[in-house]
Parts: sequence; structure tokens; C-alpha cells
Amino acid sequence: MNHETEKLTFEDDEGASRSTWIAAALVLVIAGWMGSGYFLPAENTQPQQSVDEGMAPVAVTVENSTAKPVTLYFRAEGQAQPDRDTAIRAESSGDVAEIMVAKGEDVEEGAVIARLTSTRADADFARARQELASARREFDNAMELLNRGVSTADRVSDARADLAAAEASVAAAEETIKALMVVAPFAGRIERLTLDPGEFVQVGAEVGRIVDNTPLTVAIQVPQQALRRIAGGQTASISFITGEEREGTVGFVGTSANAETRTFLAEIDVPNEGGAIPAGISAEIRIPTGQALAHFIRPSTVSLNPDGRLGVKTVTENDQVAFSDIEVVRAEIDGIWVTGLPETARIITVGQGFVNAGETVRPSTAPEAADAVAQEN
Repeated sequence: MNHETEKLTFEDDEGASRSTWIAAALVLVIAGWMGSGYFLPAENTQPQQSVDEGMAPVAVTVENSTAKPVTLYFRAEGQAQPDRDTAIRAESSGDVAEIMVAKGEDVEEGAVIARLTSTRADADFARARQELASARREFDNAMELLNRGVSTADRVSDARADLAAAEASVAAAEETIKALMVVAPFAGRIERLTLDPGEFVQVGAEVGRIVDNTPLTVAIQVPQQALRRIAGGQTASISFITGEEREGTVGFVGTSANAETRTFLAEIDVPNEGGAIPAGISAEIRIPTGQALAHFIRPSTVSLNPDGRLGVKTVTENDQVAFSDIEVVRAEIDGIWVTGLPETARIITVGQGFVNAGETVRPSTAPEAADAVAQEN
């Protein structure tokens, strides 16, 4: 059976062709609308202004300041030390026979603190005196015989030597008896006494401690950069931690620095009548070292420049910000005294954190700034 091959044919759908043309037209319209901004830019009714031309100067509050002479002080923390502080030692060996004073008593120089037994010393002293008397008679006899012509000069010389030896023995015996007395080397207060009656004491043993705190000596450490400001004879004000205040005088300034701290020792002599201020307590020292022209400012006005230097921002005559390096020369509870500013300056007290050196600002004093805020409200 013969089958004839039939050729398949397709006819276009008029509806489908119409949709294609519509989509293409929409694409063209959208593309033209999106690109119209480049080919048909909108007219700008207002002229373009630069940011700088539109910004007004920053408003800051300033305070007029005039430098005043101010006394400079060196301040330091120190410690009160006694004028003299030494150990009391026995000058001889023996048993403690008697104790004359008690711990805490004030004594005068040479006062007997304790007495050691003197039985052996008394016997040695008595024997030395007898030998001295015998040597003196022998010398007198030798001299008399020499005058009569029946003695020689050698005999007189020997008698004189024996007499000198006997006198030395008596002096030594007297010193031994004196050494049995434990005495105060200077006037002061007995801070420690370790003797008991009947106790045997060796020669050279430490039996107590005596302190003289009239006057007191306040020791401070002076930094090397401030050494030239401190000299002997300067007056110093001392405030002790107990509340007492005294005036003192710089009595010593060291010339060799401590190897670890690089500071120099200075000592201030402080009168202490009756020993009212105890030794060993802390003290604050203030020494006037001269005068300088300085401004008194609040710490809140101090700022740092980009290099990290401490300074204050001021406003010049043409209303521009200036930065001045400062040095703090004196501190008080409500502010600080600084140098480095002009003799008269307009110091920025409010707004210094928002302006930099060289910028133009709109300054106003504190009362004017308050009025401006009231008008704005």
C-alpha cells in the first residue's frame, strides 16, 4: 500500500504577532523615559551654592582674661624626722644596780639613766689612790734628799715616773666608776629602755634609745628639674598630717642625686617647742620660689592640639581661633594658673572642642551668649 507523505505546514496567528509588537514598543518607551534625564535635564530654578558659602561661623563663648602676678610654689610630700636619734649603750660591764628614769621621760644632757654595781671599781679606785699617795711621798723624799745633796737626779726621775703612773691609775679608776653610770648623751626623750634591776650588762651593749625632736627635720625629695629653685635659707610652710602648721627654713640641699629616683635630698628645720609634733609623721611642704605673670583658668578650658601638646584656645582680634601652649605653674581647688598666653586674651570657655586653630568664629561673652539664647527662644 502506497502512503503519500504529507508536508506539515503552520500558519501565523495574528493575535500572537500583535502582542510581540506591543511588548517591544513598551520596552522602547521605558528606555526612553529612563534616559530622558541625560538628554533632557531638568532646569534648576535655584543656583548651586557651595557648602562653605552657606555655613555661618561657629558661635563660641569667650572670657576676657588678664595675666596677674602670682607666687610660684614648690610642693612636695615629706616626713618629719628627729633632730637627733641615737642608741644608748653601756660603757662598762656590770649588774644593773639602779634605774633612774622610765621610758617616755624627758631628760637633760648628762642625766644619769641607770647605775651599774661598783664594788670592784670602788676597790680599784681605793687601791689606785693609795698607790698615788705612796708615789707622791717617794717623790717628795727624793726631791728633799736631792736638795741636801745626798740623792741623785736619777732617783728623782724614777720617783717622778712612778708618781705619773700612779696618777694615771687613779684617773683610769675614776673613769671606770663614771662608766658605771649610763647617762644621756644629749637632752631628749627616752623612747626605749631595756634595763631591769639585777640584769648583767656587757660593755657596749645597747640598753635604750633617746630622741631629740626639738627642732624637727622634715626631709623631702627634690626632682632634678626643680633643683635650681630650692636653696638654703628659703622659708617653707609645713602642714603636718595631724593638723599642725609650722614655718621652717631650708637647711640643707643635696648635691648628689639618688641613683634610683634621680631626686635630691633636702631638709627643712622646723621649730618644735616642747616636742609637741612627733617625729615620723607625714607633712606637706610648700616653698615659695618666685613670681610669674599667669592667667587663672578653669581646667575645662584646657585642650590638646593634634601633636598632643597641652594648651588653650583663644580668639584673636580678627575673630580667628589661636592655640597657645601653656605650662601649669600653680594649682588651686577651683582652677589653675598657667603661663604661655598673651598678657590679655579672649579664652574660649564653651565650644572649644568644635573649632580648630585658624578658623573664623563668632565669639560672645557669657552674658551676651545668654541673651542670644533667650532671643532665639
